[in-house]
Amino acid sequence: MRVTVSRKAHFNAAHRLYKKDWNFEKNDEIFGKCNNPNFHGHNYELIVSVNGEIDPETGYVIDMKVLKDIIKSEVEDAFDHKNLNIEVPEFKDLNPTAENIAVVIYDKMKSKLDGDLKLEITLYETPRNFVTYSGN
Repeated sequence: MRVTVSRKAHFNAAHRLYKKDWNFEKNDEIFGKCNNPNFHGHNYELIVSVNGEIDPETGYVIDMKVLKDIIKSEVEDAFDHKNLNIEVPEFKDLNPTAENIAVVIYDKMKSKLDGDLKLEITLYETPRNFVTYSGN
């Protein structure tokens, strides 16, 4: 029997949406206010969902303490109160859109989970704007 367990997390981060090879006008046309050269920030809400078989001995899909620790090391410590464009190596050449942030979080976390567990990342950039990524 497969079950999905989820944990919420939170981080604050700044970013700027732009492409280095476009001029300011084209970046401004595509990304609008998000192209602010002085950056802007969000209070990101994250939901990490893990799907797998219930272990008959423990009753867990994954120990939530283990999941909490992975989220802390791979997401909160790496992204919280950071400028994503400048301080997070994964975004050196990758535009830190909500979509790309979700994929980066997925990749960082997936490598820390047992291979038989399925992972889904839901990232809220604002209460109304969010993305979901499950490796597909």
